[in-house]
Amino acid sequence: MKVIILAGGWGTRLGRYTELIPKPMIKIGTKPILWHIMKIYSYYGYNEFIICLGVKGDQIKDFFYNYKLRNSDYTINFANGKKEYHKKHSETDWKITLIDTGLNTLKGGRIKRVEKYLDPEMNMLTYGDGVSDININKLVDFHKSHNKIITITGVQAPSRFGELIEKDGNVISFKEKPRTSTGLINGGFMVFNNKLLDYLTPDKNCDYEKGPLEELSKMGEVMVYKHEGNWECMDHERDLKYLNDLWNNNQAFWKVW
Repeated sequence: MKVIILAGGWGTRLGRYTELIPKPMIKIGTKPILWHIMKIYSYYGYNEFIICLGVKGDQIKDFFYNYKLRNSDYTINFANGKKEYHKKHSETDWKITLIDTGLNTLKGGRIKRVEKYLDPEMNMLTYGDGVSDININKLVDFHKSHNKIITITGVQAPSRFGELIEKDGNVISFKEKPRTSTGLINGGFMVFNNKLLDYLTPDKNCDYEKGPLEELSKMGEVMVYKHEGNWECMDHERDLKYLNDLWNNNQAFWKVW
């Protein structure tokens, strides 16, 4: 199966961080969040990626085009231009297809525009800003068990604010970003049969969640894999700080590799 990663949006909620670079290229530690997402899939044996580009997509292309240089020690001979690599990176089995799917194309249109690069029966899909400790193999097994068109991963959304616990006006403790009790949200990490593509068009105004996914839900063709572990989306500056704090303190729950 191929893994589609939607990486073409504007990422406006991150403000100054996305003025110069695309949202999927914002770093957790020393690597873009896009890399972290790919490492999750790669750990479970899925190493073929189709990245849907849009806003500042040339920067994502440049990152992977120069990946070997960026991630290896090497000697360069200026006389003949030859390079000798000393320290090799570990992503040697990755195969990445980078496709410009339009500057303002909505998600459904982006997915449809990469149709010819997909495996013929079943593929995976995720967003370029969410990480999790999800077991991808269990997700795929669940999808294969029910024969519906698409499986989405349901997660509990973290609160955007910390919570304080009080008693009689005295603060007892603070709880950082507790999970809400308002139900599940779509955390990405989706698996779909290619019949999904029949409900999409390459038109830039073709959405994914609004319209096609709603229609398929009414038809009973959308199943949810309930992930009870950890999940986080890099949506705001506060999320970026939180993810980097976890990484820098060796507490990154998504680092399964």
